[in-house]
Amino acid sequence: MTHVEDELTSQPECWTRAAAQAPGYAEVLPAPGERVAIVGCGTSYFMAQAAASLREGGGQGETDAFAASEFPYGRAYDRVVALTRSGTTTEVLDLLGRLKGRTRTTAITADPDTPVRTAADDLAVLDFADERSVVQTRFATTALTLLRAHLGLHPGTSVTDARTALAEPLPEGLVDCAEFTFLGRGWTVGLAHEAGLKMREAALSWAEAYPAMEYRHGPISVTTSGTATWMFGHAPDGLAEQVRGTGALWIAGALDPLAELVRAQRLAVAVAASRGLDPDQPRHLTRSVILTH
Repeated sequence: MTHVEDELTSQPECWTRAAAQAPGYAEVLPAPGERVAIVGCGTSYFMAQAAASLREGGGQGETDAFAASEFPYGRAYDRVVALTRSGTTTEVLDLLGRLKGRTRTTAITADPDTPVRTAADDLAVLDFADERSVVQTRFATTALTLLRAHLGLHPGTSVTDARTALAEPLPEGLVDCAEFTFLGRGWTVGLAHEAGLKMREAALSWAEAYPAMEYRHGPISVTTSGTATWMFGHAPDGLAEQVRGTGALWIAGALDPLAELVRAQRLAVAVAASRGLDPDQPRHLTRSVILTH
């Protein structure tokens, strides 16, 4: 078993722990009514997108999400939350340094014994969800679970659905597809982008992601019999039939969307195995991007 397989199968337990710990971090996570930005890089950026949509959609305050390298320093926020598994990513540390003394910052990290300890004003530590694999799985979903629980939006069914996602076989023919498209709506758009990233990182697959309603505005034109189109959450009316009409394999997301992401992680590992790839060591990638200035 690869590290990533071992790590992704531990997600139900990690989510349970994160949800239980959320009340203890109430003072360092965004309060209702605060104007908040959530930032990250790569996988963490996509989790930031999901969390921002959940928070603002839940009526808890204006919430934006940015790649750390694209943060708009001219905007005023009450708090900036940075998601960083390693605590060493250059763009995140640079951002936290520039905000020091100007805007309250919180870092959600797996490793507090890194420069992020002094870069951020506050920490939420999920060390039990740290990972050895370069490819992120459990830290990302556990960080999002912490934020869902903090927002009062963590359904008890998500852990049960995650166990289902790990136990049930993947849909027949899915691993053999040549192209993968992931679709989302609202907060699940970030999850769809993350699923596409997992396929590119771990399996070197052609993969993309879109808001579901945007799929008809051009991207569906490349959908064919070798494509799998996977919906995270409830699909727009008529879309499943339209996709099936192209000859593509339609995958309806029946589980909690975060559990659907677990299924997509499994798919990435399965496709990597079918191609003789090591999903723990994607080419050209490292666990943390540390740049020299």
